[in-house]
This record gives sequence, C-alpha cells and structure tokens, in this order.
Amino acid sequence: MRPRSAVLPALVALVAAQVVLTAGASAQTDPTAATVTVNTRAGLEVVHEAATGVNHAIWDTHLGSDAVADLLRDAGVKAMRYPGGSYSDIYHWADHTAPGGYVAPNTDFDTFMGGVRRAGGQAIVTANYGTGTAAEAAAWVRYANVEKNYGVKYWEIGNENYGNGHYGSGWEADEHPDKSPTYYATLVRDYATAMKAVDPTIKIGAVLTTPGEWPDAIAAAGDSGSWNEVVLSIAGPVVDFGIIHWYPSGDTAAQVLAKTDRVADQVAMVREQSRRLAGKDLGIALTEVNTSYGRNTQPGALFAADAYATMIGQGVFNVDWWNVHNGIGQVREIAGHPDYDDYGLLSSGNCTADGSACQPALNTPFAPYHAISMVSRFARPGDQLVTTASTDPLVRSHAARRPDGGLAVMLINQDPDAAKTVDLRFAGYSPAAAATVLTFANGDTGISSATGSSSSATLPPYSITTLVLRPNGSATGPAAPARPAVDSVTDRTAVLSWPAPPAAVKYEVHRVNGANTEQWGETTGTTFTAANLKPATEYTVNLVARDNAGKVSWSSPPLTFTTGTPATSTCAVTYRESTNWGNGFVADLEVTNTGTTPIAGWTLTYTWPTTWQQVSSGWNATWTQTGYQVSVANTATLAPGASTTAGFVGSYQGPNVRPVAYSLNGKLCTTR
Repeated sequence: MRPRSAVLPALVALVAAQVVLTAGASAQTDPTAATVTVNTRAGLEVVHEAATGVNHAIWDTHLGSDAVADLLRDAGVKAMRYPGGSYSDIYHWADHTAPGGYVAPNTDFDTFMGGVRRAGGQAIVTANYGTGTAAEAAAWVRYANVEKNYGVKYWEIGNENYGNGHYGSGWEADEHPDKSPTYYATLVRDYATAMKAVDPTIKIGAVLTTPGEWPDAIAAAGDSGSWNEVVLSIAGPVVDFGIIHWYPSGDTAAQVLAKTDRVADQVAMVREQSRRLAGKDLGIALTEVNTSYGRNTQPGALFAADAYATMIGQGVFNVDWWNVHNGIGQVREIAGHPDYDDYGLLSSGNCTADGSACQPALNTPFAPYHAISMVSRFARPGDQLVTTASTDPLVRSHAARRPDGGLAVMLINQDPDAAKTVDLRFAGYSPAAAATVLTFANGDTGISSATGSSSSATLPPYSITTLVLRPNGSATGPAAPARPAVDSVTDRTAVLSWPAPPAAVKYEVHRVNGANTEQWGETTGTTFTAANLKPATEYTVNLVARDNAGKVSWSSPPLTFTTGTPATSTCAVTYRESTNWGNGFVADLEVTNTGTTPIAGWTLTYTWPTTWQQVSSGWNATWTQTGYQVSVANTATLAPGASTTAGFVGSYQGPNVRPVAYSLNGKLCTTR
C-alpha cells in the first residue's frame, strides 16, 4: 500500500487473405470522427471470476458495512482484498491487532467476510510476512476454510516486501534479520507448504516487482539478481501466482492516461520471467492500482476503465483498486469538478484539517467507482476480450464476446473538450442493427442507458461508452479451441499443436496483424506447421473451429511466440547488462565474426522494442540513435573468430524489453 506450441499431414498452403470487415462506413473526413475495428477472430483472454476487485483496509470504520457491501455489489465488484496494503505486514488476524497502526472497530475478518458474502464476491487475503509466521498464516487458512467454510481461494504472502529498506527505501514492516529477496522467497516456500497442508486447494501468491517500476531490475549488494529473478527462481515453483502493484506517475491526465500503453509489455515480461525462472506459467494479479492525477474525477475514471480492461485482456486474473475508503488530500478542481486527492472509490465524508474544504456525504461514489461499474457491465466473468483498434489515439477501445452470442464494445473518449463520432467495423461478427448504449460522461453521477446503433456512436468529451450488441442471427457454434502451444520454433518455422474440442471438424489458424487477421491455413488435424516466417519476429496466432454445418467457434485464447535468429550466420551478438538502477542501466554487446573472412570496419544495428528506451552514451564504438534504431559503428577490422565488445549507458521509462535482432553490415546475426 502506498496511499499514495508432427508436421501437418495435409498442410494447406499458407494464405494471406485479409479478413473482410463488415458493417462499416466509408472513411471519415470529420477530424472529430474515428473508426474502431473489432476483430472477434483475434481473441484475447477470458475474464476471470475475480477480475474486478477492490481493496479494504482494517483502519476503515465502514469496512464490511451493509451500505458499502451493497454499493460494491451494485458496481459488480467480484473480489475484495484484506486487510489493507502495508497493514498486512503488521496485522495479526487471531486477535485482530496491528501493533503500530490503527485498527477500526468492526473490521475483523468475520465482519469483512460478511461484507464479501453480502456483495456476492470473494476474498483475497494477504498473510502477514513482515511480522508474522508461516504457522500464523496456516492457522488463518484453517479458521477461514475449515472452521468457517469461507472458501477463501487466493492468499498472498506479504505486501510490497521489496519496500523493506533492502533497496534503500523502506515503508514495509519486516522484522526478519535478512531483508533480501532470497530470504523472502525461502520463507514463501515455508508459508506455501504450511498453508497448503491445511487446504491444498488454495492458491498462493508471491510479491513481484512491476516491470519498469522501482525497484524492478535492480540487484542489491549480495543478491544474485533482481527481486523477480531471485523470488521466481526460489519460490516460483511452489506458488500459483505473482503479485504486482501499479501506481503510474504523471502530472497531467494525458501523461497518466498514456501509461496503459505499457501494460502489454509489463505483463509479457512477468510471464516470460515466470516461464524461464519458475518453469511454469504463473497467474498474475494486480492487487493494487490507482492513478496519480484526478483520483476522484473523470481522469481517474478514464484511467480505471482503460487499465482494468487492458489488464484483463492481457490475462491478469484480478485487478484491485486502491482503495474503498481512504480520506481527503489536496483539494482542487480537475476537469471542472472538485477532486479531493482521495485514493478511495467512495467518499469518507471528511474535511481538511483546517476545515476549509469537505468531501460530499459518506459513501458518495467518486468517478472511478462508476468506471469500475462500467467495466463490470462491459466484461463479465466468462466473457472473452477480443482485439480492437482505433484510428484516433484519444479514443481507446475494448471489446468482449459473450457466451450468449452478444458482444460489448467499450469506447473511452480521452479528449476533455471534443465529442467524438465513432464508425464501428466488425470482423467475424455480424451485429443486429440496434444496441444498448451505456454512457458515463464527465460530471455524471451514474451510468445512463439508451437504445442506439450498432454501427456508430457519438462519445461525449471525457466519457466512457459501452455498446451492448446482439448477433444478427444465430451465434451458436462448436466450442472454442484451447490455446495452441508451440512445440518447436526456428528462425523460419513454428510447429503448433492443440487438443481437439468436441464437434469441431476443421481448424483455421489466424495470425493477428493489428486489428486484422491473416488466415495462415486450415486443417482437420491438431497440428500445424507455419513456414516462411521472418526471423526474430513476434507472432500472435489464434485458432477458430468449424463444425459440419459450417458454424464457427469463438477464437481460442492467443499464442504469442518469437522466431529465433539464424542458427548459423557470419556474425553473432551477445547482450549483457551489468548494472541497473531502476530507470537506467549499463550494458555491453559482444560482437563476434563467425565467418571466414575479415570484416574491415563494421556497423551493428538493432531496434529498441519500445519508445521509452534510449542510448545515453557509449564507448568502444560510435553510438547513435534515431527513433527506435540504434547504430554502433567501428572502423577496426574484426578477424574471423574474433570478438569485440562495445558498451553503453541506457535509460528507460517503462518495461526495459531487450532487443532480439542485431544486424552487422546488413547481415542478420545469431543472437546468443
């Protein structure tokens, strides 16, 4: 808490048939107009039962009250976290105490669970790591799930434990003699063993750092690697999910709202780390998130809606807003309305210390509350998010396909001043003409509902709009295929496989290409070899099943893989990072001539994966960067079999994703 995938027997030739977009209009000429494309063949992830959540804190007098539980139920909140951020590491559940902190009356675990049940949600409980023990946590599991039959499934071990002073900044209680990630991870194994001995069905989460956010990638003195590297190597094999928190910085609405562009890289990096270091795919839970600007007004609502939908689409199974109640801070006008700098979803009904400003009545919902309510109406548990794209960067778009054949499209207008006209186009889906239109605009005190068109919408300034669509005809078909797996991958080919769902007779393999898809081929089997791929290139593919009647299924969840670099080339490059301080790092590139002739003068080029990575300075070569591309030039001769190293200082302001491809004098090298 900071209040603050056997080669295909009958392989069909690859085709590059672009999907046909339907239900669209001609290109827009109005500068306030945008085209949003919804591609239901490009499936994302399925909404988890605990996707939409919030935080509760034991210092909140109104935790678990009927009024609060009813408000959370009405907003569609499905998960509630307890006992409250950093208080988790000083809280002792058995006697309901938190030495050094304030515990409000009527906030004990049973009261909390009463509120959870009334709201129709489920609990996420954080066990005390900082001042507690594995035995204490195991006793809590016994009380909750054996004695009381509460069925608490998700248990975290500690909260932001990297904030215990090990990296210089300390806000998290930690009484252990060793504050290192090695010590934390070792004890997490003990906690997991003790807790699962009581109830083997529970899921255990370990604290991770969020890629691109302090102290991610930093290796402190005596550590063998960064927090995530150490924790995932030791505790990863015995836990079930990783925990990240996210409080994106920014002094303006535009700065904060742009930060959701980093989510895909953040999640992908955690997933890659868990596969490589823990040897498995861990679930990912974002158990705290909030914004740094407009916490109670429309910028906060726009951020909340976009952040929740983006995280859920990337497969984050739980997203929890910090907090239900928090309290008044700096009072100012934002987007034309009073903002109380309050991390809470609901008003605490209090005033500033000098009495000069007061919040509205207790439990009055702030704007982000309505945003979360909109998200819960847009994407319900069991729905599957699908790929969308907008021609206007100020119009953020998300879509969710429903088991009953419906489709919901959420459109977020981030322009504070201008309404936006949106032309909707669909691939793989034909909607009925009419739609239910839900709107939450700047200054509204609730979500309005009206009947509108499925092909276009007008978005008020600074608003969230959801169109709920019905199919034009029958939407039944075979079951969606499972996510394909990549069995092998080279620089030019990938072998994919999947289990066969019932009733399917044919499978189409689609590559996602922006908002469009390209059908690579089809088969009646359960393997497919994709050929003629580009080396060092990321590909995302989905499967669609067809039955004997020609009906199609939902898209499978996506598979993303990256082709390798050539196994043999005339050059090889090794990237090594030696130092990292959170927003900058030192690294070097070892360049090897693996050919048979000398290279008299050379230029190495590579491309950064993101916009926020930059070479600041370099040595042993001439370093230049233009846009994403970096050039490293040296006039020396590199003999066959010889290597040379050039180093640089780099900076970054988001997930520091490594380059995957390097070319020497225009020749693609082997990446080692």
